[in-house]
Amino acid sequence: MTFRKFGKTVLTAALSSAIVFSLSSCVRSFTVGYLYVTGTSTAQPSSAGIISGFKINNNNGKLTALDGLPVASGGANPVRAVLLSGGNFVYVLNRGTNSSGGSVCTATDPCGSPNITEFAVGGNGILTPQNTFYTQGFNPVRLISDSTGAFLLALDQNAPGTNPAAPSSALNPNPYCVSQLGTPTCGDITIFSINSTTGRLSLVTNAQLTSSSGSQVTYFPVPANPIDFTMASGYVMTLAGAPSPSPTSVVTTPTLGQTVYPYTYNSTNGQLSESQSTVQYITNGLGNPVGQGTAIVFAGSKVYVLDNEVLANGVPGQILPYTVGTNGALQSLVGGAVADDASETNPVYLMVESKAKYLYVANQQGANINDGAGIVAYVIDPTSSQLSEDSGSPFLVEQTGVSSPSGTGASPQCILEDPSNQYVYTANAGDSTVTGKVLDPNSGALTQMQGWSGQIGINGPATWCIVTGRTN
Repeated sequence: MTFRKFGKTVLTAALSSAIVFSLSSCVRSFTVGYLYVTGTSTAQPSSAGIISGFKINNNNGKLTALDGLPVASGGANPVRAVLLSGGNFVYVLNRGTNSSGGSVCTATDPCGSPNITEFAVGGNGILTPQNTFYTQGFNPVRLISDSTGAFLLALDQNAPGTNPAAPSSALNPNPYCVSQLGTPTCGDITIFSINSTTGRLSLVTNAQLTSSSGSQVTYFPVPANPIDFTMASGYVMTLAGAPSPSPTSVVTTPTLGQTVYPYTYNSTNGQLSESQSTVQYITNGLGNPVGQGTAIVFAGSKVYVLDNEVLANGVPGQILPYTVGTNGALQSLVGGAVADDASETNPVYLMVESKAKYLYVANQQGANINDGAGIVAYVIDPTSSQLSEDSGSPFLVEQTGVSSPSGTGASPQCILEDPSNQYVYTANAGDSTVTGKVLDPNSGALTQMQGWSGQIGINGPATWCIVTGRTN
């Protein structure tokens, strides 16, 4: 009897341990999200676009290719992608190619066959193409959605001219560019409403502008040479202006510098309206106009402009932080411009992690072309929101030609945090990889993944990345 009781006790304990172990293993090892990366299928700029996709493992952040991916992006040279809140639809902006098959698009050599391709997100993260849509201008460069997923906005570098079949120019001026912005040329924003059931896009016309035929204009003019745009606190803001001749050139004439212009955004009907009568010129850390702006990002309730100028004090780039004031005017934070790390250059994008304690800037290169890319981390002061570089930064610096477990991969195009707020990923154009790191929520440090290399290859140069926590 004693033996039987003892045996039952041992068996019960063993079964309990097995169940606990099994449950622990199941809880720790599951897919926490899907990561999608746009790019091209080879290093040739004329190659067709593709979308790669990966499952993110909750336990160690490991990326595993999704079945059925990569898939064609629906066009050439995809430059941006948007995944709607809820994770049901993905939209990819394919920029197309110029007359020689390249990816550099200008008003005199515009890219042909640009489009927005809609994909439905199915079970296990598979992407199925649905419909194709078109912007109303030329040379589209950016794509965003509003926070509710009701509207999709595309930024075109060139609005059409009087002859709508060609970009606006001095010989083919756009009358609305002239009347609203005082120049014969400008960019534009095309806005679509989104059907929440089918994901289908419908063009939103400009209720404030009427053409000579009496119909509403199909786009919203924005300042010339748009670089990037973002949605912030009820405004859509464009960063625009022709770049200075080089990162080392100092712009001294304000009207030659780059600007930010806010439009009031109506979340009910998708309309944009002017909130200020003039553009806002922005200045760098030395008080000169910015001439090498690369991005404008709304993150953690602040607007940040990234600038790639090599300033007179030798700093190779900077972050310009702002709050949003009356009518969308940007107000510099106390302390003003924040220098990029001296070992990095060409900041292209940033993110604020979920707890809003740290900000991370992805840099495409080191201090010179022979140095690898890196991520610079900043501590966000909880009271003033001022940025100070984290003591362990920069993270993920990789030397060209040297295999390093801490490398970001060459020339990152984007940076994001996974849905479980444990990992940070970059998608990289220079070596066609995706790189992941563990995010320490207490120190802000980005450290090596455990149980895998932290880097996975893709079929060609990356251009953008998006993530979703919807996994069913």
